[in-house]
Amino acid sequence: MSDLLVLDKAQTRAALDLPRVLDAVAVALIALSRGDVSAPPRIAALAPAGLLGAMPAYVPGLGLAAKLVSVFGDPEHPGRSRHLGLVALFDEHDGRPLAVLDAEPLTAVRTAASATLSLRVRARPPDRIAIVGTGVQASAQLAMLAAVEPHIPVVVAGRDAARARELANRHPNASAASIKDAVRAADAVFCCTGAREPVLCQSWLAPNAHVSSVGGSHGHELDADTVRDGRLYAEWAGAATSAPPAGAYELQGVDPDRVVLLGSVLAGDHPPVDDELTVFKSTGHGALDVAAAVVAYARG
Repeated sequence: MSDLLVLDKAQTRAALDLPRVLDAVAVALIALSRGDVSAPPRIAALAPAGLLGAMPAYVPGLGLAAKLVSVFGDPEHPGRSRHLGLVALFDEHDGRPLAVLDAEPLTAVRTAASATLSLRVRARPPDRIAIVGTGVQASAQLAMLAAVEPHIPVVVAGRDAARARELANRHPNASAASIKDAVRAADAVFCCTGAREPVLCQSWLAPNAHVSSVGGSHGHELDADTVRDGRLYAEWAGAATSAPPAGAYELQGVDPDRVVLLGSVLAGDHPPVDDELTVFKSTGHGALDVAAAVVAYARG
């Protein structure tokens, strides 16, 4: 254990090279779509004020890791939630612990990577992106877009207008607006909130918009009409077949045959589409933590 790498929050964040995480997450998503990942459905211990989830996974070609993450309300920001915990990376050949990393920045970055990759379900890149949310996940999503798609204009929106303006200043091509105005002006919408009820209405969306939803740990982030009418994508089949917290609230009762795995699009096994509403519903997955942890360990 003397060679164990331990990175705190700032060190973990600094070690997460964004383009490399994006590439590693793509590898993990493709492995998920092909059934190559070994990972049980996420489990969680429920406390009165939140939950503690456990997510071990092995991804061939990447590595072996496990995350313990708590999802609780943020006392400094009522109405928001925090994802706190740790990720342990192990040697896939002899089982030695290699690293312990802070789970908060790692979770935020790998989630932003999968959401950004979901843009590839469309045949054409978006002309304008809206980010709904002003917390940790929205900040990570904005940073990822600034790193890999800086030329696409972004509008940031949230309940706190001042915070939305502050966040927009971190991107070279971003502005701030109300949620409704931001959604109506965009052809790709990233929902990055801790909402317990929908943050947008389908009537606000362009007919052929792409929606990425990564929030909703405690309830529905998307409205029923958007889920009903959209072509659905997810990281893994359990997003629709497993009950929360492993599965998505919005996908409960949805025919699993409607859900296309994002990795199958990235692998070229399923063609991208155009001229219809597309919806990516993220639940997170241990395979994505493996991908980000491997990147951080290599740079740490």
